[in-house]
Amino acid sequence: MFGSILTIGAMLGAVTSGQIADLIGRKGAMRLSAIFCIAGWLAVYFSKGALSLDVGRFSTGYGIGVLSYVVPIFIAEIAPKNLRGGLTTLNQLMIVTGSSVAFLIGTTIPWRALALTGLVPCIFLFVGLCFIPESPRWLAKVGLNKEFQAALRKLRGKGADITREAAEIQIYVETLQNLPKTRILDLFQQKYIRSVIIGVALMVFQQFGGINGISFYASETFASAGLSSGKTGTIAYACVQVPITVVGAMLMDKSGRRPLIMVSATGTFLGCFLAGTSFYLKDHNLLSEWVPILAVGGVLIYIASFSIGMGAVPWVIMSEIFPINIKGVAGSLVVLVNWLGAWAVSYTFNFLMSWSSSGTFLLYSGFSVMTVLYVAMFVPETKGKTLEEIQASINT
Repeated sequence: MFGSILTIGAMLGAVTSGQIADLIGRKGAMRLSAIFCIAGWLAVYFSKGALSLDVGRFSTGYGIGVLSYVVPIFIAEIAPKNLRGGLTTLNQLMIVTGSSVAFLIGTTIPWRALALTGLVPCIFLFVGLCFIPESPRWLAKVGLNKEFQAALRKLRGKGADITREAAEIQIYVETLQNLPKTRILDLFQQKYIRSVIIGVALMVFQQFGGINGISFYASETFASAGLSSGKTGTIAYACVQVPITVVGAMLMDKSGRRPLIMVSATGTFLGCFLAGTSFYLKDHNLLSEWVPILAVGGVLIYIASFSIGMGAVPWVIMSEIFPINIKGVAGSLVVLVNWLGAWAVSYTFNFLMSWSSSGTFLLYSGFSVMTVLYVAMFVPETKGKTLEEIQASINT
């Protein structure tokens, strides 16, 4: 239950993230998120009982829920089109770096001290926001034209010619300003529904592939497979994530989004299949010497494959496919679906493992197969296109 409280807070953060980011700006939303995360970690550190632990976990989850929407949106809105995918993937790289460091530190220090380490990135974020410009597209949307020009020039460099890009953004924003204010039901209009379905489907496949269950309970999974020390597998898990995510960031704007996510989902299928096979062998007392090898190998292949594409690509595509007038509402819906899936998987993982360990991993592998088929048939390539060009291609 404690593991799923964070995702409940994140779901609430997801629901409000779009409105907050549209109302107080992308920087304002990130600053507010940092405050919630700081308060949450302090509540955990100073906790005297279960209630304060749960409140701290919930508060941290809320901040993460808002950040999970606004950070990829902010990066997509400030990045040049040839770097947008790689820069958005850096967000995922920082996430897996943080989780890997937390995994490693958590094996050596008490949990209260670990809670204090969570304050460090939150404080860096809060202070660092003072030194970066706001999203030019958001500034143009709210009519702050002078600030819009200044922010775009700062992002592109003093010597860069921003005339054409600024004109494209202004024309696009002015066109959207003539449209009525977006409500949740408007997302189901014909001109928006394809983008919404793609965004929601990618988040469903990302989460129901089992990532949060497998990552939250990695050490327990290794121990139940017969590994002598769950910590050994956990350390290997942590060490795999970061270098593979770096490779994914390098490939994002070279290979494209579609090939990367299909290769990644194929790898997660293989990893889950191997882990499921290991538990099947254990349940039937077959090839017992292979059980821990297949379990650890399967989980590490799964994590490596997830890190190279499935972790980042859905967020990159989510940040690209929505027009700015529905980005707040649609983005909130997609992030809500993501965190709802994260909660469902983390909450049910132990129940599923009690039912059938091999069946659990084979179930997750089935979602990986569906991911490959769905992306191949329905998801457009967005590499090398401006956000405005992507909207035009989706609506044609």
